[in-house]
This record gives sequence, C-alpha cells and structure tokens, in this order.
Amino acid sequence: MVLSEFQPSPRLTEYVRVYRIVQFMFDHPENIPFKCYPPRPEHCLSFYPRDTEKVQYADSGKWHTNLKSVLFGQQQEVTNRYVGKDFLVFQIVFRPGALYRLTGIPSHEITNQSLDAETVFPSTIKEVNEQLFHSPDFKSMIQVVEKFLTQAEAKQQKDAHRLDHVSNQVLTMKDGVSIDWMAKESYLSNRQLERKFLDRMGVTPKYFSRLVRFENAFRMKNQFPDKDWLSIAIHCGYHDYQHLVKEYQEFTGKTPTEFHLLDSAGPERQFGEADTY
Repeated sequence: MVLSEFQPSPRLTEYVRVYRIVQFMFDHPENIPFKCYPPRPEHCLSFYPRDTEKVQYADSGKWHTNLKSVLFGQQQEVTNRYVGKDFLVFQIVFRPGALYRLTGIPSHEITNQSLDAETVFPSTIKEVNEQLFHSPDFKSMIQVVEKFLTQAEAKQQKDAHRLDHVSNQVLTMKDGVSIDWMAKESYLSNRQLERKFLDRMGVTPKYFSRLVRFENAFRMKNQFPDKDWLSIAIHCGYHDYQHLVKEYQEFTGKTPTEFHLLDSAGPERQFGEADTY
C-alpha cells in the first residue's frame, strides 16, 4: 500500500503543486470500504492505469464511473470514492491558475465537476495511461507524466497572472487572508479579483481562503489524532471551536468528530495509514 507525494521537476513547478500516488491491493474486493473525500483547494488530473474508481457526490447524488482519466474541478462537496481490488491512481495536483492556463477552460465551468479527461486532452491521455500501466516504478511514472505536461505547456492557452502567485501564497498561510489584501497584491480592484479568481480557480477568493484553512485543520487532526479540536481550531486561525464546527458543517455536512469517524473507516486505515497529504 502506498500513500505518497512527489515534487515536480523545477521547470514544471509553476504548474504543478505535487504529484500524489495512491496504491492499494486488496485480497477481498467485496469488503473494500469507501473513502470520504472532503473538498480541497485544488484542481487535479487523475490517471487510473489499473482498476478505476467510482465517485459518488454525497449531496447531489451524482456518480462518475469507469473513467481511466479524470479532470477534477474545484470540489464543493464531499465525494465518496469506491476503489477496485488492484487500485493505482497517479494524481497531478495543479497550482492555482495552472489548469486554466493549460486548457483555457474557465474554472467556474468545471466547479464541482469531474470530467473525462479524454474530452480535454484527446490526443495523448490514453497513451499516458498505457505507459503508466507498464512503468516499473514511480520514478518512471513521473517521467511519463512530465513528458505529457511539457507537451501541454507548449500548447498553453492563457498567460500567467500576478493573481496566480498570490493564490499560491494563500495556500501556505495559516490564517485567513482578506480580499482587500489579495486584490492589492494582485494589482486588481476587488471586482476584478472576484472575476479573475472565478476564471482561474472556479470559486470566490473568500471561499478558497476558507477552504485552505479547513484543509489545514483536517490534515492536522489526522497527523495528530490526540490533539484536541480547540487547539486545532486556534492553531489554524479559527476564532474558537464553534467557528471550526460551522465550517466543517458547511464543507462536509458533519461536525468535525462525525466526519473524522467516517474518515477513520477509509481504505487506507486497513493498512495503518491516515490521510495526511
């Protein structure tokens, strides 16, 4: 079983935040639990060179199934992921604005969507999956994916903007940031910021900042399961515990304790691992 993250090569760091590889092999596929996946501040391209996964949106009830490559827009609700017996996913986690630059697709058009990536990158995606299937190790997989990304970069549809740099800064900030600060740092008015952010990330800058803070709290609880919720709330920039509860309920539909009980039943827990990436 593997839950790992790998850094991109230097020339691709302006597009890729991280490569995420998850691999499971189960002896009894009928007993595989589903994975509760909360919203995260990210756009992803996922390759499934072996068994695919079924994804159910917890609130809307919609499904996507049997796709070998999936483009995930910014998600706004919990998704339940059902994996196969021989499961491997190679996930490209894009930096803010990168997917918009590479594809030219306004990000608000794919918010809360999971698209068949073959409709966006029709000429190369199948070949990438085939090469990933035959790759002997993770290093070889990364080389395959970086070749694909280099080709996509050569066909880039949109230019970089100062806002992309500012959005990347938000990802590293413990406390929430103000819209006025983001607008000033991006050399934009508040109205221009909202419009450009929707194009580049698919949600409002305020929503994105709150989601970053939520993800920090989620990861901290999984890294330090004995840490109390009030300490986590204060460390991650919430006013108090009730403030944290309110955001958990908005993003997951459950209290922090309720959602982490679901998370603790995920497939990775059968191997003694936790979702800390």
